[in-house]
Amino acid sequence: MIRIALVGDIGSGKSYFAKLFGYPVFNADSVVAEIYKKNKRIFHKIKKKLPTFFSSFPLKKEELIKCILANKTNLRKITKIIHPLVRKQMEIFIKRNKNKRLLILDIPLFLENKLNKKNDLIIFIQSPSKKINKRLLKRVNYNKRLIDKFREVQWSSQKKKKKSHFVIKNYFERKKAINSVNIILKKVL
Repeated sequence: MIRIALVGDIGSGKSYFAKLFGYPVFNADSVVAEIYKKNKRIFHKIKKKLPTFFSSFPLKKEELIKCILANKTNLRKITKIIHPLVRKQMEIFIKRNKNKRLLILDIPLFLENKLNKKNDLIIFIQSPSKKINKRLLKRVNYNKRLIDKFREVQWSSQKKKKKSHFVIKNYFERKKAINSVNIILKKVL
């Protein structure tokens, strides 16, 4: 089984490209959203650590945003609680799909959290900053301060690019995106 991890800036198109590969995708953002919605134990751990921000289960996005923006260390505290469960879910996903030829890992902090294994293929999704910012502005819950907080915990694009085996230039055009994915699939399969 080949593990492919997609890395890049927030809004660069990682999740879009993950689906284009046509193989099972582990999407960490979706897993985190499910944890916030359904895991009472994690909610109580977060509430215990940061009691003034959260009212009742399930964890509400607005409360989470206020918490993260209120203090520089709050994001780190939440990540320490959430990350072990996301890692565990990733391991379950990998075991469940061990017979697949290829798995796609769409995990925003893949390199930062040292989730990469020796044989993993890392693909950097490179997108023009102007286009990323334009796309982010269209998001329903766009919050520049929040995105800046998330970028603070991420490696720079240059560092991610340097650690990657492949670079896909994302022009936000479907035909070019499919072509880029097909080129990589031919090289790795």
